[in-house]
Amino acid sequence: MPRTPVPRAPVTRTPGAFRRDQLAIAALFCFLGFQYATWVSRLPALKDRFGLDETRLGLLLMVCGVGAAVSFPLVARLMRQLGSRRLALWSALALAAVLPALSAAGSYPLALLVVFVDGVAVGCLNVAMNAQGAALEARYGRAAMAQLHATFSAGSLAAALLASGMNVVTHTVSAHFAAAAALLLLLLAAARPRLSADERARGSEQDPGSEQDPGSEQEEATGRAEASEEGAAKGAAKAVRRFAGASGAALWLGCAMVFGTVTEGAMNDWSALYLTAETGASEQLAPLGIAVVSVMMVLARLLGDGWRSRLGDARVVHVGSVVAGTGLALALAAGGTWPALVGFACVGLGMATVTPCLYVAAAAEGPRALALVAALGTTGLLAGPALIGFVAGRTDLTVGMAVVAASALLVSVSARRVTWRRPSEAAPAGAGEGDGGEGDGGGKGGVGTETGTGTGAVEA
Repeated sequence: MPRTPVPRAPVTRTPGAFRRDQLAIAALFCFLGFQYATWVSRLPALKDRFGLDETRLGLLLMVCGVGAAVSFPLVARLMRQLGSRRLALWSALALAAVLPALSAAGSYPLALLVVFVDGVAVGCLNVAMNAQGAALEARYGRAAMAQLHATFSAGSLAAALLASGMNVVTHTVSAHFAAAAALLLLLLAAARPRLSADERARGSEQDPGSEQDPGSEQEEATGRAEASEEGAAKGAAKAVRRFAGASGAALWLGCAMVFGTVTEGAMNDWSALYLTAETGASEQLAPLGIAVVSVMMVLARLLGDGWRSRLGDARVVHVGSVVAGTGLALALAAGGTWPALVGFACVGLGMATVTPCLYVAAAAEGPRALALVAALGTTGLLAGPALIGFVAGRTDLTVGMAVVAASALLVSVSARRVTWRRPSEAAPAGAGEGDGGEGDGGGKGGVGTETGTGTGAVEA
């Protein structure tokens, strides 16, 4: 009979050990951002290879989101069977293999299959690495999650820069993806020794594929965090049935989350293609669209907690979404490559702290509100790329990006219907001010952390 995980009290360890463990987990976040941005930055080349229009390209992106969404029931089971460490390692290996597989795909249906597998693996790694982050906080009694999320954007930035550099050397997608996969494997090898081992792995040096006793499958320090992750996933799946009973604040937060995730996802998925198709940018310059968004995301996330403390979550959300929407709209009106890059920077700066604030507010409303907001955020990520592709296919990509600008502005409109609290009031006792709250994993704060980070990684 499975044992109930018992939380372990924080232990005193050296700052050096904490930093080494944090860097190992940060490598997983960087891994995910790097892998996703690598193949997304080559969307123009994939579009030309398969002869896709914007609608079919949007379907390719949507299939990745579908894979991530349907992975939630699988993740809960794999977390019980493998634990977060082994799930992280296996899913990361799968993601590294996706890149050469996608470069070798000879047809559009095969590319759809590869991208679907990519989405499933993204969902698995996203949950596992956040469980590792929660375990790190439990072991050392220190907040670490916000800085971990910043490394996701740093990985996206590194991938965009590599893509731009590889385009100077060669236009071959296979060579680019092979180099990226090699770097990912090196990153994973560096992270592996310091990842938190499962309880059963400490007791026996068994291989990942060997038979294990299901009663000792999770490390005690990660038990409550993993239980919160599973509960959040189940709650998201049932959110439609809970919709009728949700509070008005939860519904408005959900609307804001939909518009916010549509905006973030569209910038990752369509920025490179917009630069080449609408502004005439070269293939060497096109990946810089993702790069500028990632740079501003990293900077804003590093500074965001200070903004929230001084200004409050409400003002951060309102100002951020207006900066994003207005900046992008003005860039589209001006036209050209450099105005577009400035507009993309405004989106990265403005939207970086919006989603974490929304998750904190949802957590303050209770588990039902949090599950609803998480489900609507996933809906935005799934529907956003396809919606932009649908609009662009019937008009042009400039109009499609105008929809993105409008979506950012609608975040502010929706958020104004919410009664906001100061961060210290919204977060449960012991929770941080990071992505959805960094609590002890058992209450609202723990659920907020896991749910918030899950939806953002296919963000990242």
